[in-house]
Amino acid sequence: MGAGISMLVSDRHTFGTDALLLARFAAPKMNAVACDFGTGCGVIPFYWLANGLRRVFGVELQAQAAALAARSIEMNGLSDRFTLIEGDLRDADPKLRPGSFDLVTMNPPYTKQGAGIDSPDAARRLQRQETATLPEIASAANRLLRFGGSFCLCLRPERLAEAICVLTDADLAPKRLRLVSKTDGAAPWLFLLEGKKGRRHGLVVEPELHIYGADGQQGNYGTVTD
Repeated sequence: MGAGISMLVSDRHTFGTDALLLARFAAPKMNAVACDFGTGCGVIPFYWLANGLRRVFGVELQAQAAALAARSIEMNGLSDRFTLIEGDLRDADPKLRPGSFDLVTMNPPYTKQGAGIDSPDAARRLQRQETATLPEIASAANRLLRFGGSFCLCLRPERLAEAICVLTDADLAPKRLRLVSKTDGAAPWLFLLEGKKGRRHGLVVEPELHIYGADGQQGNYGTVTD
């Protein structure tokens, strides 16, 4: 993870390239106050802390994932910088003061409720299918963000139009978009989107991001070339 920070994962609760891409895309300033919804084992907050962020919150619904994150916080001596909340992002929590956050992120399940193949494993099902809907996630982010604060998420391209509409309806004006593909010329498999609370509309589309470079090699954070 860097900066002497390490973290615990399990077979059921680990992370992928998409989480690291989102962490880099959101890129909070060192003095920002940030919150990661559905933080899992805490990879996004730990990445930020390793890169100098002073204060971060994480919300996780699954008890086993939250327990892993809690053990990692204790192992790294970060309890004064990383506040973990085990609960539902839709619920108000006194530790999450409305209007006090500069950044909220979420790497949500990619499948809508009731869509796709249902997994018999409860943990897998929560990771793959929405518990909170996209409008509920956007509403929760709006509640926490100060004016001008950012909400960043990643999803599959087939949900891009939906995400833009949802963020707009939640007063999180879509301001920055980046598509991600495996290689140059391949169809995008992911998008990264930032909305800003209370801002005017005006979307900037950044250059497409390629996971693998021309030499076929992958970078340390899942990105090699623009």
